[in-house]
Amino acid sequence: MVNHSFPVDFLLLGFSEHPGLERILFMVVSISYLLTLVGNTLIILLSMLDPRLHSPMYFFLSNLSFLDLCFTTSCVPQMLVHLWGPRKTISFLGCSVQLFIFLFLGTTECVLLTVMAFDRYVAVCQPLHYATIIHPRLCWQLAAVAWVMGLVQSVVQTPPTLRLPFCPHRQIDDFACEVPSLIQLSCGDTTYNEIQLAVSSFIFLVMPLTLILISYGSIAWAVLRINSAIAWRKALGTCSSHLIVITLFYSLVIAVYLQPKNPYAQKRGKFFGLFYAVGTPLLNPLIYSLRNKEVKGALRRLLGKDKDSREN
Repeated sequence: MVNHSFPVDFLLLGFSEHPGLERILFMVVSISYLLTLVGNTLIILLSMLDPRLHSPMYFFLSNLSFLDLCFTTSCVPQMLVHLWGPRKTISFLGCSVQLFIFLFLGTTECVLLTVMAFDRYVAVCQPLHYATIIHPRLCWQLAAVAWVMGLVQSVVQTPPTLRLPFCPHRQIDDFACEVPSLIQLSCGDTTYNEIQLAVSSFIFLVMPLTLILISYGSIAWAVLRINSAIAWRKALGTCSSHLIVITLFYSLVIAVYLQPKNPYAQKRGKFFGLFYAVGTPLLNPLIYSLRNKEVKGALRRLLGKDKDSREN
């Protein structure tokens, strides 16, 4: 039986089959969320306040940090409520907003990471022309393209997903409202939605990843032609943080959105989805700060330690 009426709410099952695990996850997610807020806010403040970080790389990085702040805040507070108590429901409106934000910010991040790969390509392969090519106006334009493409993708895919004929039990086997979970909840024909998901995954996952691989292939080829250990170290220092973030992001997104249709894969995808929503926003600022001397230097200057060390 299919429910064609307007749903009052949905039931997010999350990890309710493991009550003991929920309390552990509540503590882990709470700590991770607090660290995410601190880490990404700090990256944004450093990029704004420190003149030495007024460069395209940190402009895009601050966009990524702002995106991560919005993304994790759109799902983690409600996730904590569900993990702590018996209440697991989310209203149809709340689910709609969460789905819209997930699609919007997830797509924006795919495009933004591709833009950052292009920035790294120019920095390594065209260092003498970097300031001319990656000028401030182009940075704003590329960032705007990323955000607009994310918005368009969400506007296009959200309504058809929400118009699906959902089953009466309204139980979503996930911790958040995402396209694969809502398609799985439908008791009607989902062919159009599955085709739309496949097409959007190709456009916003496969194509950006292909462009990123081309960029880094060009970087590797350029460094190989130089055949210099110094050039290798410089290229690695320039690109390593971005490469780690890309590997982490795309591994988790592919695991969540391109998983096979079987119970084991869906359960495994739930944990991947949790780490994607909680772990990546936490790890991104850590990866860039721990592997970046400029960020650590800016933090010391902000705290006044750099001045103190010079005086001593």
